[in-house]
Amino acid sequence: MASMTDRIMSLRAVRQLRRVRAFYAVGALMWATSTAWTGWQSPGSRQMWVSVLLLVIFTGLLLTASLWLQRLQGTGSAVPAHHAAPRRAAGPHHAHA
Repeated sequence: MASMTDRIMSLRAVRQLRRVRAFYAVGALMWATSTAWTGWQSPGSRQMWVSVLLLVIFTGLLLTASLWLQRLQGTGSAVPAHHAAPRRAAGPHHAHA
């Protein structure tokens, strides 16, 4: 069973990877748009090839972050973490006669 520290670090890593993945997705979308625009305006130019290179880099980073996130989520326990003490009855009630 994972310790509480490991679980907290894992949750932080998942949150961080989600943010990074979103950043890389925006970057890949931006460079895809730039590549399409530059390829239409001046096909074969140096600017187009730089855009293609940056698109490949951001797509690779996006895939890597997605794979890491998938692995981290897969190693988590199937039982959800309990953040509060369970509710219990107030105790046995004794009838006073």
